[in-house]
This record gives sequence, C-alpha cells and structure tokens, in this order.
Amino acid sequence: MFQSNMFESHHMFDMTHKTSESDLVKVRDEDYETETMEAPSGEEDQDPNQRPKKKRYHRHTQHQIQEMEAFFKECPHPDDKQRKELSRELGLEPLQVKFWFQNKRTQMKAQHERHENAILKAENEKLRAENNRYKEALSNTACPNCGGPAALGEMSFDEQHLRIENARLREEIDRISGIAAKYVGKPLSSFSSLSSHLHSRSLDLGASNFGAQSGFVGEMYGAGELLRSVSAPTEGDKPMIVELAVAAMEELIRMAQAGEPLWVTGENCTDMLNEDEYLSTFPRGIGPKPLGLRSEASRESAVVIMNHTNLIEILMDVNQWSSVFCGIVSRAITLEVLSTGVAGNYNGALQVMTAEFQVPSPLVPTRENYFARYCKQHTDGTWAVVDVSLDNLRPAPMSKCRRRPSGCLIQELPNGYSKVIWVEHVEVDDRAVHNIYRPLVNSGLAFGAKRWVATLDRQCERLASSMASNIPAGNLCVITSTEGRKSMLKLAERMVTSFCTGVGASTTHAWTTLSATGSDDVRVMTRKSMDDPGRPPGIVLSAATSFWIPVPPKRVFDFLRDENSRSEWDILSNGGLVQEMAHIANGRDPGNCVSLLRVNSANSSQSNMLILQESCTDATGSYVIYAPVDIVAMNVVLGGGDPDYVALLPSGFAILPDGPVGLGGGGILEIGSGGSLITVAFQILVDSVPTAKLSLGSVATVNSLIKCTVERIKAAVMCDSA
Repeated sequence: MFQSNMFESHHMFDMTHKTSESDLVKVRDEDYETETMEAPSGEEDQDPNQRPKKKRYHRHTQHQIQEMEAFFKECPHPDDKQRKELSRELGLEPLQVKFWFQNKRTQMKAQHERHENAILKAENEKLRAENNRYKEALSNTACPNCGGPAALGEMSFDEQHLRIENARLREEIDRISGIAAKYVGKPLSSFSSLSSHLHSRSLDLGASNFGAQSGFVGEMYGAGELLRSVSAPTEGDKPMIVELAVAAMEELIRMAQAGEPLWVTGENCTDMLNEDEYLSTFPRGIGPKPLGLRSEASRESAVVIMNHTNLIEILMDVNQWSSVFCGIVSRAITLEVLSTGVAGNYNGALQVMTAEFQVPSPLVPTRENYFARYCKQHTDGTWAVVDVSLDNLRPAPMSKCRRRPSGCLIQELPNGYSKVIWVEHVEVDDRAVHNIYRPLVNSGLAFGAKRWVATLDRQCERLASSMASNIPAGNLCVITSTEGRKSMLKLAERMVTSFCTGVGASTTHAWTTLSATGSDDVRVMTRKSMDDPGRPPGIVLSAATSFWIPVPPKRVFDFLRDENSRSEWDILSNGGLVQEMAHIANGRDPGNCVSLLRVNSANSSQSNMLILQESCTDATGSYVIYAPVDIVAMNVVLGGGDPDYVALLPSGFAILPDGPVGLGGGGILEIGSGGSLITVAFQILVDSVPTAKLSLGSVATVNSLIKCTVERIKAAVMCDSA
C-alpha cells in the first residue's frame, strides 16, 4: 500500500518492471520498430506472377521511444483515447503506438518467464544431484555381518530412512519438473494430478449461490506444504473413518437438540457444555482427553437468509467454505473424497480434510486439524454436516488441537431462509496464547460456535445484498448498476481474503517472516510478487501488531470506518479531506458496507488517489479493510468490468472484544472488562523489482509507520472516549 518514499510518490505503487542497462543493450532494434505494408493501388489488376513487395519497417526516433517508455511506466495498457493522444504528440499512427505497447508488454513478460525458468532449472538440477547421491549410496549398501549385498529385510534404520527420503525427493523433482514444463512447453507428468486443484479464481457473487469458486485461501497462499505433509488415508483406515463418521453424526444430532443439563447458558449468552454430563452421556467418542489439552465447547443458533441447498454446498466444497469463512479458516484442503453422496446432492458425502483455523492476530497461535467431514439428510428433512478428528489413525506427535464431533444442523424454512444450529467442540493446548487474548479465547468467542454463526449470517446478508436489483437511487453515492455492484463486491471480497491471509499467526502462506525486525511487538513478513495480475509486482512487506485499548469495540469500529475521522490516523491521507464517492450496503447493520473513497489532499500529486474500503461487523468482531486503487481501473470495475486485474495491497484493522460480550458495565479498567483488542496490519510495496534485495531501511520504515499509526489511533479514540 505504501512505498518507502511514500510522501513523494505520484502513485501508490509502480506497475513497471525496471530493466538494467545491460538488459537494455540486449533489446533488439526490432522491438522498437513498427512494421507497415506498402500496398499498391489496384490490387486486382496486378500480375499474379509479380512478387509482393517486402514489408517496410518504420524505425522510431529516440525521442519517440523515450516518450513511450515514460508513458509505459505510468500505464502499460493505454486505452484508445490515450493511444490517439500519444500518437498525435509523437507524429505516429495510433496503430503503431498500439503495436509498440503490445511488443513492450510481451518483452517484459518474456524476461520474467526466462528468469523464473532459470531458477526452477537450477533447483531441479540440485534435486537431481541429491537424488543421484542417494541412489549411489543405496546401490553400495552392504550387510554389516557378512559384507555382502544387503537384502531388503536386512537393511538398517538409516538405510530405510534413505529410501524414504529418496522417494520424497523423487516426488519433489516431479513437482518442479511440472512447474518448469509450463515455461518450456513439455508435457506435465506427475504434477498433472494437482493442476486441477490449483486453479485460482475469486468467488462469483453474481450467481444464485456462492458459485463453484476454484481457488481458496490455502491453495492461493501455499497449501502445497500442507498437501505434502499430510497424506490421504490408507485403504485400511477407510472402514474406521466410516465408523467414526457415523458415530460422530449421531453424537452431533443429540448434542444439537439436547437441553439442560448437557448445555448451560454461558457468560456471553452462548450455550456452554457441561463436561461431566457429556462424559456420562457419550462415554466412548474418540477416546479420553489427552493430558495438557483443555476442553472448549459451545452451541449457537440463528436464522440466515440462504436456502439449505446452498448452505450444504458451501460446507462441503472446501473452496467455498474457505472463502466464506476466510476470517476463520486460514488454509484448508480436501485430501480424499471417500463418497460423493447420492446423485444430485451431498446426502451421504464423506471426505477427509485438513484445515487451519485462526484469530485475526499474530498473538494467537493457529489451530490445525486433520478430520473427516460427513453430510447426511435425515428423515425429518433436516441436514447435518459433522467433523471429527482422525488423529488416532496415524502415528504422529501429540496434536495440539483435536476436534470432537462438531458441525451444524440445517432446517429449511419458507422464503429461502434456513435455521442453523452450530456446535463447536474441541480439545486444545492454548498455553501459547498471548495474555491480552487469553480472556477472549477462554470465553469461547475466539473459535467458538458464536463466531462461526455470526460470520455465516453476515456473509449470507452480503450475498443477498449483491443479488438485490431494486436499489433506490435517492443517494448519489449508492451504486444502482447490478453489474457494477457485482464487480465492486467481487473486488472487495478479494481484498478481504488477501488481508486475512497476512494478519493471523499462520506461517504456511507465501509470506516469509523476518526474524530480526528491530521490534518485538511488530511482526514483519515479506513476499515477492511476479506475474500476478491481482498484485503489484515487486517486494511487499506485511507488518502486523496487536494491542489493547480501554474503549468499547463499537466505538473503535465507528471511528476507524468513518471517512470524516480518517485524517486523524491515516498518514497516507496527509491531512486531506476524504469523501465517499460510491457506496454499497451489505446488510442490516449500517457498518456493513463497501465504499469507494477519494482523498483530496493538499498535495496535488495525490489528487487522483482512490481508496476501496470494506467495513463489516457482527457480535464477535469487526473489520475495517482498505486498499488504494487506480482511478482508471475502478472506472472499469464500476462499469461492470472484470475486477481480477485490479492490483491490490490491502491494509486495515481487526477489532475484537477483549472478553465475553456484555461485561464492562462498571467501567473498563483492565483486559476482559469491555475494552477492545485491535490488530493493525499493513501491506506495503517497498520495491517494484521482484528480484531486488530487501533493505533494512524499508523494514525500519514499516515499523515506524505502524507504530505511528497505533499511537495516533490511541490518542484520537482515548480523547473521544474521555
């Protein structure tokens, strides 16, 4: 979002790839020539034996090249009007300008592909060399007793380990070869089985349901490590998985429908489990609770504006599930589908999955689960989806989080509504949670049923809003165009998903955590972006920090989302007036909306800056997420154009209660008495060249920026509170 020279830059990020002088020398003159055809008059009367005249090339002048290079840095994709204006200034034909820009874009893309191909080839050769060394070591193995060739049954532990490592390396070579094949044109081999899972696209809010979205949080941001670390179940495991799933379904139904004494009302008005009663009611389950783990169980119900068919599809399609619950699910993948259910629906569907759950703060460790998900329609017409951990099926280190039967019951209601009863029941080691988040986690709000249901309810309202067609045009800021609303909501959704992947404690995404940032309370990560139309190319820093403030969450949320108070904390606005240009309501709460803001800064170089912002709130937390956007690109989006090519670097805030909701009537004196837990996260482009080296000065600038923003927020909100 910010650059290291943010106070002088004309634009928020540079979309060009810088080329060194040595690269410029290698560029052929033909790249700066435009071919024209010399066509004689009266072509029909030509002698058929006469050879056609050769193509004539027009060599551009140095001045023309310099002007077009400068324009390319500002706008690699000029429209017709811009090409005509440029051709008039340079004395060229618009078609010549068009061809020059096409050639230039092709040249830049080829440079990137050659560079990445070279990296992949080097890595491939390194792996092949290691593989050959292991093969040679295995071929020369000898029996320690007789000195002869070792038989398979006589191999030592070290030799068996070498065979396992050799197999892993072979898989790694196949994977790298598959990636390299994309650039050298060779057919894919073993990688082809994964390619269908790694296609990434945004959730289409324009469909009658959440759509068959093919990319999800885990796949877009590094689920490859997860895929290699957890394998699919063996044939011997499958009967046990089926048995566990059936028993878990029965337990979930009973827990969802039971009352006291199994469930008691908790301090945050959520049903909490009576553990002693649970153990006597369900004596078997998945085994006793391991030492060091704490039980955490809750139940919540709500009526949501979505039919049961679409709800089931969201829960059973890992892509849609990860997208709808992107604030909770930081990564997820389906390892194997054991049953697809009855033809036409998910009744009887059973799949093995792995997922990682998060709270939007780097101070709360994520929770990883390996589990089976089972869907079933019952005789009374209700549907149920249940999860149950499969950790006992494989020898592994003791899990820090185990999922007892958890899930939801869905009952169809008239007019497209559904009643959802959600049960969350886990056993977890949460001793690594930071002290300021401990009251929230212990209350069950951080990972409990109330948060899942509140998120689902808010997302269902968001979808219903995107489908609305009778939008009143009373307010000039309201977007009434159906296509424009869909495109803008789709862009905002991608912005929120990108923000959530960089704000939590997960380290499995494409980010690399920097060990020495010069600050203990700010986590800084870096990522290199290349050839991604949805992100500006270059080196991006992500900085996040969390802090407590003795102010109610609603007051903090209203302050941060209000464009009139933005200049009090946003260094980017530089004290300028912020105006709302466009607005889309996302639900019943006025805080749930997507806005397009314009910053009228005193600095004329920032007069064209627009900010896309989404704010959302529910009973368990709030978000204010924003990203600077290009004015030309946003005009395309508002006209209903494809938003996937708008580059975004999201930043923003996650605001959570510091403990059970409803406390703090006697004043906010300490953590857990009604204050707010705020996480601030920035994504900043520090260099537009992906191959550049990260400087310590950039990290220091990011640290300083985020700390300054925190101090401004504290001062402004505490002043208003007083």
